Amino acid sequence: MKTINKTLIAVFIASAMAFVGCQKQSETTDTSSEEKVANLAYVNWAEGVAYTHLAEAVLEEKMGYEVNLTMADVGPGYMAVANGTQDAFMECWPALHVDYLNEAGDKIIDLGKIYEGTVLGLVVPAYVTIDKVSELNDHIEKFDGVITGIDSGAGMMKTLKSDIIPEYDIKLKLVPSSGPAMTAALSAAIEEKEWIVVPGWKPHWMFGRWDLKVLEQDEDKMFWEAGDIHIKGRHDIGEDKPTLEAFLRNMYLTDAELSDLMVKVEDSDLSVAEVARDWMFENETVVDAWLP
Repeated sequence: MKTINKTLIAVFIASAMAFVGCQKQSETTDTSSEEKVANLAYVNWAEGVAYTHLAEAVLEEKMGYEVNLTMADVGPGYMAVANGTQDAFMECWPALHVDYLNEAGDKIIDLGKIYEGTVLGLVVPAYVTIDKVSELNDHIEKFDGVITGIDSGAGMMKTLKSDIIPEYDIKLKLVPSSGPAMTAALSAAIEEKEWIVVPGWKPHWMFGRWDLKVLEQDEDKMFWEAGDIHIKGRHDIGEDKPTLEAFLRNMYLTDAELSDLMVKVEDSDLSVAEVARDWMFENETVVDAWLP
C-alpha cells in the first residue's frame, strides 16, 4: 500500500508541476504576443522633445519595440490619444491643460509623473531692470510693444490671453510663434542686450544657457504655480499593451537628469535621436529602472 501511495503521490506531483508549467508558459505567451509598437504623441517643446526621443531609444534598443513619434499641437495631441490613434501623449501639464483634460474625459488615463517641480511665468533676461509682471506697462517701448509667444494652442498662451493680460491690463501685444522661434528671438535679443519678454518654463535648457529671471506675480493674481509633468495614455492601453503602459508609468527624470539631457541635445550637432541614445547608454542605471 505504501508503494502504491508513493507512486500515486509522485504522479500527482508530476501532473501538478506540468499544469503549473503549462499555465506559466501560457502567461508568457500572452505577454509576448503583445503588439510591440508604440505610438507616442509629443509637443515641440524642448523638454518633451528630449525625453520623448529618450523613450524611443529605450523602447527600441532595450525592449524591441517599433516606435512611431508624432509631433502635434497640444489639443490635437490629446484628441489623438482620446480617439485611440496614439498610445500616449507625452507632455501633460495638468494646471495648464484643464480644458483639454475635461474634453478628453475618461478616454485617457494618467500614467504618472515624468518630472516634478515645474516653474511657469513671463521671463526676461537678468539685465532687464524690472522684477514684476505689473511693471511691464512701464516699459512698452523697450519691449517693442510685444510679448514673444509660443504656439497658440499652448496652455501658457491661453492663460496669458484669458487671464494674465486682462487682469494685469498688460498693453503689450501677445504674438504667437513656436518654442524654437521664441528661443531664437530670445538669443538674438540677449546678444544685443535688448529687452524681451517671453513665456518661459522649467524644465528648459534656456535657463542653463542664459541668465534669466521669472517676473513675480502679485499675490492676489497668482495664475501660475509650481507643478509636475505627466504622461497620459489612451484608456485601454493596459489591455492590449500592458508592457508599454508599465514602461511609461515607470519613466521618470530628476531635474538634474533632464537638464543634462536637454543641454546635450541643444549643444550637439547630432540629431535628437542620436543624442538621446548616447545619453541612454551613458545613464543605464537610470533607464534600466524603467524597464517592466
